Amino acid sequence: MSGAGGAGGAGGVRPSLVIVGAGPRGTGLLERIAANSAELYADSGLDVHLVDPYPPGGGRIWREEQPPLLWMNSQAQDVTMFTDDTVDMAGPVREGPTLHEWAELDGRHFADRQRQGAYMRWVYERTLAALPPGIRVRHHPHRAVRVGGPREGRQQVWLEGRPRPLLADLVVLALGHLDAELDTEQQELAAYARAHDLVHLPPDFTADSDLSALAPGEPVLVRGFGLAFVDLMVLLTEGRGGRYETGVDGQLTYRASGREPVLHVGSRRGVPYHSKIGYDWTGERPPLPRFFGPGDVDELLARPGGFDFRRDVWPLVEKELGFAHYHRLFAAHPERTAMTWADFERRYEKYTAVDSAGGAGGAEIRALVAAAVPDPADRLDLSALDHPLDGVRHPSYDALQDGLRTYIEGDLGRRHDPAHSPDLAVFLGLLSVYGQLVRLGDIGPWWHGFFSYLASGPPGPRLRQLLALSRAGVLNFLGAGMTVSAEDGVFRATSATVPGAYVEARALVEARLPHPTVERTRDTLLRELYAEGAAATPEGLLAVDPADGRVLDRSGAPHPRRFALGPHTDARGSGAFTRPRTGGPAFRQNDATARAALAFLRDLSCRATAA
Repeated sequence: MSGAGGAGGAGGVRPSLVIVGAGPRGTGLLERIAANSAELYADSGLDVHLVDPYPPGGGRIWREEQPPLLWMNSQAQDVTMFTDDTVDMAGPVREGPTLHEWAELDGRHFADRQRQGAYMRWVYERTLAALPPGIRVRHHPHRAVRVGGPREGRQQVWLEGRPRPLLADLVVLALGHLDAELDTEQQELAAYARAHDLVHLPPDFTADSDLSALAPGEPVLVRGFGLAFVDLMVLLTEGRGGRYETGVDGQLTYRASGREPVLHVGSRRGVPYHSKIGYDWTGERPPLPRFFGPGDVDELLARPGGFDFRRDVWPLVEKELGFAHYHRLFAAHPERTAMTWADFERRYEKYTAVDSAGGAGGAEIRALVAAAVPDPADRLDLSALDHPLDGVRHPSYDALQDGLRTYIEGDLGRRHDPAHSPDLAVFLGLLSVYGQLVRLGDIGPWWHGFFSYLASGPPGPRLRQLLALSRAGVLNFLGAGMTVSAEDGVFRATSATVPGAYVEARALVEARLPHPTVERTRDTLLRELYAEGAAATPEGLLAVDPADGRVLDRSGAPHPRRFALGPHTDARGSGAFTRPRTGGPAFRQNDATARAALAFLRDLSCRATAA
């Protein structure tokens, strides 16, 4: 093998690695390259090209140039870019500070995205400093538009506005979140808006949306009640000069600037995502995984006929989350139970999980829970959590406003009261489950939405602001099962919660992120990769080898020189960042890809040197 900075690839050319995407995933991969290079790459030379029109570290979503009003959705103590000994990986642990340690913040503070962008830039710079001298990194502030080249030869990565491609021995696609072409419904709504001089804002990253067309005082229909909506709410209220005042009773009052539109918001569930939990864990943690662990995933993957999520996976997930919930209830609040934990656990363990048809095992578990937990409020009902307004009807939208404010106030109270600490145990169960589900590949969109709704909702202060906006009449609730039609020259919204009623407006905002499949993504590189034979899942995610992230073709064969990581693949994780000491599936994936890439490039360098 060659020495530091020496020749590597064919003809004495240094080996070259191109990473498309320099946000958290690309930065995390580079960190794993730095951590593993001493073992796997010695002093050989390597050129790493980072391709991203946005700054390395934060990338597009976490760039520092964002309005300071926009917050992270995680507490600062729950955000890290560094591995620890809970990560099941072959490479070495390289510990580093969490966001709150680096920024010297209260760990429960929700930092703004500018601060997170600065943290990401620092992580990137620290990673560069940790690389051996023979590995050189260059950032190309361009968009990658195409990858070509033979399976067994150097790849060409074409950049927007550049006449010649980058040559690469390996390519890793760490593309992050992508934009999507409009689906049929959105195309029809957009065409109607153009024909009738209306405003239609399709799914987008709210920080990148042009909201100037939403006029002061005008009604705006908003479909979506998740995190994209929270950003929209902030930018159209405080972002337009409004402010909050805190009364002697602690309640917020919103003082409008007069520049706000009037928001009418609804969604499938009709309620905002659950508040972040506002207390810390104390005492024994539930021993997870228990009913849905690596062995269960192995068994599912080994089934000759495959598996169905609802029939085969969800019952195990539901039993796992129930175990976490009741373990905490019995441990922390035994006065609210009617039998010993040993007796409950023994009987709970022997019953089969609830199946999709509500079979006998489910009936046995429900009977056990009813006998052991007298108060229904202490029982875990995931179906009721997922459909909070099922069967709820209001005679008018005015009545709905009072009902939804009561619901949100109740959620805030519960999520900040340690008396309901089984909720936090379920959260820990969700993290454990997600770490297992990553191995199953594409399991459909429902689970990711349910996880986000239950475990990745807004900070409590945001929901208190939402209540203040509701009381001020700047924000109105539409209810569950929201539908939008375009007729009579306007957009019209209805919901199942207020039968027969509707709200009309000349503006409609789809407050949710785009859902880019490999066919509908606006990313030409990914779309052409699919057109040329890369495999995709039924949900439109790029199929990759779960072992190391190599891109699969439609025969199931991994491409020897192309890898992919992140939410556009069927190995996507639960979010951009990892909570410390939770195993970090993204860290495990990054490490496996980095080690596979370094081993390939090392062997390539050795062969070239020998030749």
